[in-house]
Parts: sequence; structure tokens; C-alpha cells
Amino acid sequence: MSTNNRREFLKIGALAGLGLISSNVLQAKDSIMKEYDEKLIDLKSEKRILGPGKHQLEVAAIGLGCMGMSYHRSFVPDRQMSINLIRNAADLGLNLFDTAEAYGPHSNEELVGEALQPIRKEILIATKFGFVDGMPSKGLDSKPETIKRVVDQSLKRLRTDYIDLLYQHRVDPNVPMEDVAGTVKELIQAGKVRNFGLSEASAENIRKAHAVQQVTALQSEYSLVTRQPEQTVIPVCEELGIGFVPYSPLSRGLITGYINERTKYNASNDNRPALPRYQKDAIIANWPLIDTLKDFGDMRGLTVAQVALAWILAQKKFIVPIPGTTKWAHLQENFDSASYEFKPEELRELTASIDKIKIVGERAVGQQAQQINN
Repeated sequence: MSTNNRREFLKIGALAGLGLISSNVLQAKDSIMKEYDEKLIDLKSEKRILGPGKHQLEVAAIGLGCMGMSYHRSFVPDRQMSINLIRNAADLGLNLFDTAEAYGPHSNEELVGEALQPIRKEILIATKFGFVDGMPSKGLDSKPETIKRVVDQSLKRLRTDYIDLLYQHRVDPNVPMEDVAGTVKELIQAGKVRNFGLSEASAENIRKAHAVQQVTALQSEYSLVTRQPEQTVIPVCEELGIGFVPYSPLSRGLITGYINERTKYNASNDNRPALPRYQKDAIIANWPLIDTLKDFGDMRGLTVAQVALAWILAQKKFIVPIPGTTKWAHLQENFDSASYEFKPEELRELTASIDKIKIVGERAVGQQAQQINN
């Protein structure tokens, strides 16, 4: 039971002892709290496996993308509130926390490091390398000496002496994948890194990397509006035993119903204004997806976001999405989506309805588009 719920329970118990609340109310409260605890235990016990062999990671079905707490989401929340949210996420049962050198740059790793330092042994930290000075706008850099330098810097910012999962953030066409994988292998042998991952890599590069150093997970954008991985990289992950970690599984808030054609962004700290799918006409054109998810969720007590996440989880057992949020209510909402199990027929019917919806707008343009699927 969470601290707040236990406090409420004890408060009611004290009032009952004073004769201000009947014993029947207290018994009802006891029953509710027992049911709450049992549900929480069930959610915490749901684990998934990322990766093959000795490079497996056992993780909760939902992870936490921490980027938006300091980067690319228009506002930056109060720092202590974000630290509390990260720690509360661990209490809830999440154990995979995702950050990157590029988020800020650097500030997100510092935030995550401070938040998780007291519980470092209980959780898993994933971070990334791959850009010049940690800035995507400056281009790609996965030279071996850069990787080693960035890892040392990330370890300091994260307040730890090892990284559980180190991703190449984007494939660098100027550095052979075998050299990248070989460098990470050296870092694993040195104890600074425990597992290797790739982000937005092609099937060909996944195979090249995996032949040198086992790849634990591939992280790529995947959601109900970005389903290309189903035909490209998810089959390769399944073949090789590699975990698949969808980022933006709610498409940067688009698949929630909270974003609409009137939503305003702070362009100085948000990448969405430059992306085609977040333009007014595209949002309106894609709204039938929201309606479909809402109709399904309304009959089952689920929100739009929960239906979207539950659908992703139902695709493969080696898929672990990492939705980001800055709000406790949304964190709980996302985590609870893992408890919903589709009946085979309803999953087929929902998928058939989704398949009929034509998604309008590319997911990336310009330099960002050039750096994905390589």
C-alpha cells in the first residue's frame, strides 16, 4: 500500500476508535485497501524480458521515458517535483528509466542521476550516446574515442559506476557498426556498461552489431500512428531474441486526446511544432483514431492512452514501451494499462478498426528524418 493510502487508512481507523466512524465503514475501507494492495502486487509482478542469453534484463511491462522532464516538451517542471515523480515511479513498480546525453543536453541525465541515486541498486538506467557534443543539431558522432568519453561523462552525471543499458542514439554512417559494437563490448568488459542497445537502427545494422556484441534492446518510435517497425525491425528482434522498446508510444501526447488543433507549444523547447503530424490539419484528419480508442475504452473503463498502450503490449511479449510524463496521474494511468488483457476477438476487432484509419503526416522531416532507420 502506498504511504498516502496507509495514512488515510490509519486516519479512518483513529476516527473509528473515537466513535466518529462506524466499524462497518472501517471494514469496508479495510476491504478496499486489501484489494488495492493485491492489484498493486499483480501489476508489480508483471515482468518482461529484454534481450538474449546473459544480456537479459528483467523489467516491468512499462518503463519511464524521462526526457520530457527537462527537454522538448514546452515547459520544464519544478525539479523537485520531477525527482519525486521518478522515485514514486519506482515505488509503483517501474524499474526501467530512460534518459540520454542529448536530453538538455546533459541536464536530464543529471536529474535522473539525482533522483535514482538512493535506490540505484533496485532499478535499471538506460542512456545514450551518438551526437556531437550531445546535440542532435550538430550531427552524429559515434567514433570509439567519443563513445568512451561520453560514457565517462554520463556516469558522473548519473551518479553511478555502471550503465545498465547503453544505446547508440542514432546510427553514424561514418563509423562502421562493428566498431561501435566493439567499443561497447570493451566498455562492458571494463564494467562501465552492462548491456548494449541500438536506437532507430535498420535490420542490417542490428544484425551487424549483434554479431559483435549481443544487443539487448532496440529502441525505436512505435505507436498506433507509427507502425512501420512491424514490417521492418520487430521481426528481426523476434528472430534474434532482442527486446523492443518503443519510445513515443503515445506519439508525444498525440494519442491521448489531450492534444488538439488548438494546442500551443513553446517552440524553443519543443520539437512538435516542426513535425508534420502536429500541424492543425493533420491532427484533425487523424482524430478518428482517438474516437476509435475512446469508444473501445469507454466500454471497458479505460482511457484513450491506456487502450493505446495496452494494444502495444499485446503485440509481442518482448515489447516494453517507455511513455514519458511529468504528472503523477498520467504515470499511474500509463502503468495501469499493463493490467488490461485483451480477449483475442476484441483485439482482432480493434486492430481491424485501426487498420482502416489512414494516418496523415510524416513523423519526421529534415535532419531528424535523415537520422532514423539507418
